[in-house]
Amino acid sequence: MPELPEVETIANGVHQRTHGQTILAVWTSNKPQTFKSPPAQIAEVLTQSRIDRVHRVGKTIVLDLTHGQRPAQFLVHLGMTGRLLVSTPETPHPPHTHAILTLDGGPDGIKELRFVDPRRFGRLSVTEAEYTGPGREPLTISIEDFIALFRKRKTPIKAALLNQSLLHGVGNIYADEALFHAKIRPTRHAGRLTHDELTRLRAALIKVLKAAIKLGGSSVSDYVDAEGVAGFFQLHHHVYSRTGEPCRVCKTPIKRIVLAGRSTHYCPSCQK
Repeated sequence: MPELPEVETIANGVHQRTHGQTILAVWTSNKPQTFKSPPAQIAEVLTQSRIDRVHRVGKTIVLDLTHGQRPAQFLVHLGMTGRLLVSTPETPHPPHTHAILTLDGGPDGIKELRFVDPRRFGRLSVTEAEYTGPGREPLTISIEDFIALFRKRKTPIKAALLNQSLLHGVGNIYADEALFHAKIRPTRHAGRLTHDELTRLRAALIKVLKAAIKLGGSSVSDYVDAEGVAGFFQLHHHVYSRTGEPCRVCKTPIKRIVLAGRSTHYCPSCQK
């Protein structure tokens, strides 16, 4: 599933290519799994709306709209295989396309914003209330608030990092990578980590997420950006999906365990 850096990359790319443009028409596949809001409601809200801004909240892409005199938001959750692509109308529609927004395109001419999702775990919806997400934003949370999130929690720190009601947007890849850079074993109880360890973890998480955003995210499955281009951060993974390979720091083989139902990778020597 795309995580914070991948969603941020897509949102930034869509913003660059669509902000200020008007949605002229909306087509949907009407596949029920894809839509949290009724397709007719989505079409009514989006048609003739102006896209003011495209940004990320957690793992959700949010399009801020002006619909007549009213603000609204179009929410896109990519699920496991969702893609949000900006294309020209003459570009063939990929299989499993479930929504097409026809945009006026400004000086570049008509464009289409397409939502493609083979497995249909993604979700599309509209709202007039500002979407804030379920948890705190990991890139901007203060050290005091970060430490408070994990105080007295008895769950392993890896599981706590994946809890979207605490920090939204962090998934399996970046939890593993941040814990490696913070030198913390993923099985440690979150509530027993020291102030210094949590300080290191916050710094490592921010560093890893920003580096991944800079490199366009990690393409380990279906993820591509708004132009269909893969990311490159997977080339810099230290532990994620490197089971049995030598640690890039100490050469100890990377170990894989299952923690809270998720594959978890760490270095037995570097992480304590």
